[in-house]
Amino acid sequence: MATAARELPPREASAHPPPESIVVRFAGDSGDGMQLTGGQFTLSTALAGNDLATFPDFPAEIRAPQGTTFGVSAFQINFGSTAIETAGDQPDVLVAMNPAALKVNAEALKPGGLIIADEGEFTARNLAKAGYGEGVNPLTDGSLGRWQLMSFNISQLTMDAVKPFGLGNKEALRCKNMWTLGLALWMFDRPRDPIVTWLQTKFAKSPELAEANIAALNAGHAFGETAEIGADAARGLHQHHVAPAPAEPGLYRTVTGAESISLGLVAGSKLAGVDMFFGGYPITPASAILHHLSRLKEFGVTTFQAEDEIAAIASAIGASYAGKLGVTSSSGPGIALKGEAMGLAIMTELPLVIVNSQRGGPSTGLPTKTEQSDLYQAVYGRNGDAPMPVIAAASPADAFDCAIEACRIATQFMTPVMLLTDGYIANAAEPWKVPDMAGYEAFPVTFRTDPPAEGEAFQPFGRDAKGARPWVKPGTPGLLHRIGGIEKQEGSGNIDYAPANHQAMTDARKAKVDGIAAHIPPQAVALGEAGSQLVVVGWGSTFGPIHQAVRRALARGLDVSHIHLRHIWPLPANLGDLLRSFGQILVPEMNTGQLKTVLRDQYLVDARPLSKVSGQPFRIAEIEAAIERALA
Repeated sequence: MATAARELPPREASAHPPPESIVVRFAGDSGDGMQLTGGQFTLSTALAGNDLATFPDFPAEIRAPQGTTFGVSAFQINFGSTAIETAGDQPDVLVAMNPAALKVNAEALKPGGLIIADEGEFTARNLAKAGYGEGVNPLTDGSLGRWQLMSFNISQLTMDAVKPFGLGNKEALRCKNMWTLGLALWMFDRPRDPIVTWLQTKFAKSPELAEANIAALNAGHAFGETAEIGADAARGLHQHHVAPAPAEPGLYRTVTGAESISLGLVAGSKLAGVDMFFGGYPITPASAILHHLSRLKEFGVTTFQAEDEIAAIASAIGASYAGKLGVTSSSGPGIALKGEAMGLAIMTELPLVIVNSQRGGPSTGLPTKTEQSDLYQAVYGRNGDAPMPVIAAASPADAFDCAIEACRIATQFMTPVMLLTDGYIANAAEPWKVPDMAGYEAFPVTFRTDPPAEGEAFQPFGRDAKGARPWVKPGTPGLLHRIGGIEKQEGSGNIDYAPANHQAMTDARKAKVDGIAAHIPPQAVALGEAGSQLVVVGWGSTFGPIHQAVRRALARGLDVSHIHLRHIWPLPANLGDLLRSFGQILVPEMNTGQLKTVLRDQYLVDARPLSKVSGQPFRIAEIEAAIERALA
């Protein structure tokens, strides 16, 4: 074979610089294995040293009608050689496994982006199911002219690759996601070895399936190698190398929000010096927390799948009464069902962590789509005056520290705490530097064990300097006491309906929660400076798009800053003065303006909303445009 080499001059070398980041979206039928494909591509990307963020987007139906737009499942990954904080605004590459996937996702692709389509699935029947008119085929009618288009028969190529293994047509076609993954690994110079090892482990009891999937993976990779030197190279099929991202030395792993919360809850219970009890009931997107915690028994974790949401939280409250750290989780509809029991935890003043993985609502709403519409529910959503601390995680990795903080506040202040995430955080993945736990300050629990002095009665609702009552395990000698949901007498905890007592106990519960503001960090400016012309205030998973939008605006010389709240209730003690230092306040939220209303109520500031309730995260461009309008 003849070879040739030449040195590129700097000008020519910089004409096509390696990209800093690339956004890829895999889309197909919910039975095509797109989430698995995306997950394995994420694994290879992490091992290649790139920073990354992912966005799984799948239908609510377990098995939607095959080939329809309702059943399209997608997985988007943004990876690069620089800091990645969002899953990307617009894909550079769309892999469409059928007509429905193309129809649902094509408009999201950036102009000039690359579409890779399985033309074997673009039959008249499948085109009709996807809603294309009779005789219309987007692969041949020129309607995709805004983008580069590569179509080939992935289905047939996969069947050819696995033919030696004697699989039936149905089983053979199940391997086409591996063929597609092989092509993607070649396109972006990712290693195949981790996927091969994973397949061998997954199909250890069916080695012929492992070998068939590996053959499909290798065939897709080989197709890319061959296409690069053939006619397909001119049509846009090239190999792209994305350099590793700079990172601090340490041990890294990819982590989803559900995994991060689970690990953080375990770490929090260890820092508190108590074992954890988790009572849960399956609900999307919170179920993954129960799944992860059930595998961590060796760390003093007991998990219980209850018969319903009420039983789940009631069991957690009972565990806290018995001296464990009670934890429960759900999403909006389940949190509504738990409302009365939350009031019981507030009235009994027992530590409890409640994780709310928010989704689109109301009612069943959008079970697999993301939203931030439970902030009112978290802060106010109980009968009576029932104050409860609320914390919000900003990203999958941030959820670890937020879970620890929820455990700290719950145990140190004898109160239930709600930890807010959402569907995007719960399912998305990003690299996480595994922390050195020696750097975390412990907050050990002290159970009351000493009986009162002779002639004195035990005061189960006596309070320390923080307003917290003592935590006593049932059966402790000399410390017998009454507990329940009826109003308690100050100090003694006896039932007391007196008006003055109810006023005093209501004030005491409120003062305890309000006082937590003195035990949390002051609010900092995440980007920019205090006193700028505009501040963009966010909470939860809006962190990434807000941060990137503000960074871009600052680079263009705009006078803007970013504040991101972790503590939603009580709010940081300095937040009011900080907000008043800015000329304007913009609050992007995936709801109709709930934090905006809280800020107006608490500080009488003119906070303006930027609302989005489409079930999709904010795009950077949407917030950039809002910043420009505000400063115009």
